[in-house]
Amino acid sequence: MVYGSLMDLFRTKSIEQSLSDTEEPEFKLKRTLTALDLTVFGVGVIIGAGIFTLTGAVAQANAGPGVVFSFVLAAVCCGLAALCYAEFASTVPVSGSAYTFSYATLGELIAWIIGWDLLLEMMLGASVVAQGWASYFETFLDQIGITWPSGIGYGDTFNLPAFLLVVILTALVAYGIKESLRVNLVLVGLKVFIVLFVIIAGIQFIDTDNYKPFVPPAESVEGGGETLHTPLLQLITGSPQAYGVMGIIFAASLVFFAYIGFDVVATTAEEAANPQKDLPRGIIGSLVICTILYVAVALVITGMVKYSEIDPAAALANAFVAQGRDGYATLISAGAVAGLTTVVMTLIIGAIRVTFAMCRDNLLPRSFAHVTPSTGTPLRITIAIGVLVALVASLTPIGKLEEMVNIGTLTAFALVSLAVPILRKRRPDLKRSFQVPFSPVLPWLSAAICVFLMLNLTVETWLRFLVWMALGFAIYFFYGYKNSRVGRGVAEAGQRV
Repeated sequence: MVYGSLMDLFRTKSIEQSLSDTEEPEFKLKRTLTALDLTVFGVGVIIGAGIFTLTGAVAQANAGPGVVFSFVLAAVCCGLAALCYAEFASTVPVSGSAYTFSYATLGELIAWIIGWDLLLEMMLGASVVAQGWASYFETFLDQIGITWPSGIGYGDTFNLPAFLLVVILTALVAYGIKESLRVNLVLVGLKVFIVLFVIIAGIQFIDTDNYKPFVPPAESVEGGGETLHTPLLQLITGSPQAYGVMGIIFAASLVFFAYIGFDVVATTAEEAANPQKDLPRGIIGSLVICTILYVAVALVITGMVKYSEIDPAAALANAFVAQGRDGYATLISAGAVAGLTTVVMTLIIGAIRVTFAMCRDNLLPRSFAHVTPSTGTPLRITIAIGVLVALVASLTPIGKLEEMVNIGTLTAFALVSLAVPILRKRRPDLKRSFQVPFSPVLPWLSAAICVFLMLNLTVETWLRFLVWMALGFAIYFFYGYKNSRVGRGVAEAGQRV
């Protein structure tokens, strides 16, 4: 095989070869997941840090009660992308999600970029949420009279609670996907109950005066040396703003973090019992449920407390403390502990499945992709991902890196959206159990909204993203490009298009 042609970078892997790979005994995953499993899986990862912390923080700093519109805008973006994911997932029910889809349509280099972005989303997302979990865990212990030892907790040099959480969840995921989702089902039920409790209990404390103005007037954000923290689009167009229309749009790019995860459902396509029907139901169903809950919570919290007085650190709990309901705050903290547990576990599973697909294609070492017969899971990848997430969560002061998760996810969404009309044109013969309506207009609109939200992320986030992509390109050209199964002629689909 002679490498070097520019077209080699865009060699594709056929749908038939991707499906064939799923039947190889040493790389075969168990098909055990139902539509209910997938919907719970999606709800489990979507409802987490966004609803317990991000809602109040973004309302307080960026959008006021208008954060409701931010959630709706982010939901529209995710909804359009969800339609594209659903079409692909029902057509190509293979592990890897957007990575696998793009390999069949946009070519190997784009597939690598998307896979690399998905790893950024899921691994870093799991680490960020694990740290948030540690904070709520210690708060909950304090509320019930137990003090966590100083020096090994949230904000310390070594975050032991976050480390232990990731280790335990990694062991559970390694034991089996079905067993993991049974635990997930219980925890999701608990946190949905807490969310509904917050909504119902909070309604009685709403003061409609707190909604005035619903969209606070725009305010210029002044101050030197803040260029890195300015949204890229606002930096290009003029003075950065908080509140107003631009504040709502910027907030949408932040609360987008609250929706990450529905795409993780697509990474389990290879383990769905009836992927053609169950995957679209799981993806779209989980997104609809969570959007309704997010909007309801946003209305309750901004109605209970004036947006300017919201405590961004623990918005929901402290909103009830302000109303003299300290016991409610304890219950909310317990719900947050349960809720964030499922988010970390689901993101770890997603990262493992994406890495599994990339290793099976030998863009990363293929030996890691071997499935352990007794558990039906890729044990080596599971341990490697678990160790990395545990170390980052316990040793790294992540801070505001959740924006990195957003930009990686939005990039993947945009490319998947563009891939839908491309695959329809190239392979009109494929059976599609679910189709995006009004194609190609809706896929194009989805991609445009994703890019628009990306431009509303900060300059600092873009710079970090470029560094991450440079690292990814270095790995691809050093290893993946030369060792790719498609590139070495192993798969018939390696023919150039």
